[in-house]
Amino acid sequence: MLTLLLLGAAALLMAVPAAAGGETRAARPSTRSLDISPDRRCLVTPDGRPFFYLGDTAWELFHRLTREEADHYLRDRAAKGFTVIQAVVLAEFDGLHTPNAYGQVPLADDDPTRPNEAYFQHVDYIVGKAAELGLFVGMLPTWGDKVVDRMWVGGPEIFTPENARVYGEFLGKRYRDRPIIWILGGDRPADTEEKRAVWRAMAAGIKAGDGGRHLITYHPFGGHSSSVWLHGEQWLDFNMMQSGHGARHAPSYDMIARDRALEPVKPTLDGEPRYEDHSVNWKPDELGWFDERDVRQAVYWSLLAGGCGITYGCHDIWQFFDEGREPVTWARTPWKKALDLPGASQVGHARALYESRPFLQLGPDPSLIAAGQGEGMDHAVAARAHDGSFAFIYLPTGQPITIATTRLSGQRLRASWFDPRTGEWTPIGQSATADARQFTPPSSGWGNDWVLVLDDAARGYPVGPRPHSH
Repeated sequence: MLTLLLLGAAALLMAVPAAAGGETRAARPSTRSLDISPDRRCLVTPDGRPFFYLGDTAWELFHRLTREEADHYLRDRAAKGFTVIQAVVLAEFDGLHTPNAYGQVPLADDDPTRPNEAYFQHVDYIVGKAAELGLFVGMLPTWGDKVVDRMWVGGPEIFTPENARVYGEFLGKRYRDRPIIWILGGDRPADTEEKRAVWRAMAAGIKAGDGGRHLITYHPFGGHSSSVWLHGEQWLDFNMMQSGHGARHAPSYDMIARDRALEPVKPTLDGEPRYEDHSVNWKPDELGWFDERDVRQAVYWSLLAGGCGITYGCHDIWQFFDEGREPVTWARTPWKKALDLPGASQVGHARALYESRPFLQLGPDPSLIAAGQGEGMDHAVAARAHDGSFAFIYLPTGQPITIATTRLSGQRLRASWFDPRTGEWTPIGQSATADARQFTPPSSGWGNDWVLVLDDAARGYPVGPRPHSH
């Protein structure tokens, strides 16, 4: 299984070629399936190559799908360039008592120390299929315990520190040699010492079981980051935030910036931004629905603010809504049809953009924008390589922007437009590096977003992405 894990990870991760100006890092021996970069900002392979976390929220994957359906879903996500599938073992919607597609519940008598082998064989199958396709599973051991002041009730509270550790060790041992990223939490706060003790024990159990092979993070509820309660926990390898579904143009870039300012330094990413085909703030009649434009804005806002990756979500897919199944909060599109909503392909273009450059060097740089940053939905974000060799500037509504080009290296600047809707590149041309230069995108208005790509012309970076390695 270890060979399968390493091959699956290698299929996802590519070294930036010398032609693109990327340097090859010396191998750093590691027993982990993924690791944290030396600057503590990004995720990397054990030998130090960049890993782009492109997740999909498939919370009910283990609970609701047959093996054939899971195959269909995973093949689609691998083909679209996803790298991580986020799924829950003890699922939210009566996951303890409503059986999976084969009539199995996960635990005997709701006891986390008594897992049902037949249920976990189904989980094994899906994790193995993901590995074959080069996908990591962002595995949530459980959804959060019940909450009565929100829209759902997640089920009985079954965990104590004692049984959480036993359950964590069971999972850690079982998936030790699989491509896993552990995600504790499950849309819940860790706002009391009693709750933190449970998650701390579960993390200790996982580490005892898998020997510390896999990274661990925590999925919070909307508008929050794991850093609020857990940043100082040694078991938390990187932060995860949820910018959520409450409003259009929620400034996820501010949430990323807050995490990046904390000590000790840890990577961070938005693990649940606006879902495609989700009603805005749960008010479809009044506010409408999030679409691919909202998806792209949330993706680029958080990435260029310094996120180490991004998660996509579709409201119909996380619950695997289908004909004959009661929709959760106005789900309206059968999940197999929803697989092809445009946002799901467009997030893959963001991965391709990043992998066209040595993105481990990339960090947020608001000072690149000399004028035209804009506010609200127009807010532009900029990121620059530490050595000044390239920069990305995201313009969510195609507004003109003035760039302080002296922030970039070299005597000549090469500029290109990247279209986040199609993944196509349009060269603008070269010019001498000057104090400032204005750029006007090819189109403007909501949905006419663009990424301005600026390169030190001498570096020879490609104008166009490399194909994904799936």
